[in-house]
Amino acid sequence: MTAEADIASVAGQLADLTRTVAEMKNQLAALGERADSQQANARVQRERSEVQQERIDLAARELAEVSDRLQAAANALRESI
Repeated sequence: MTAEADIASVAGQLADLTRTVAEMKNQLAALGERADSQQANARVQRERSEVQQERIDLAARELAEVSDRLQAAANALRESI
């Protein structure tokens, strides 16, 4: 091989390597964006779950209060009979 052929071969390999690195960079950027999106979705889901749990807790407290009032009313009714 001549020096020109060697240079051309190395230049071609460098061009291929440059394209491969650019493709890998784009893939990594896409993976980063997907990871960010998944983290944001997870954060939103966690917030929704927390709100839902707060609502469940509030409903449970209200139900307990209603149950206590009903029990008191039932006791009062029994005593009045």
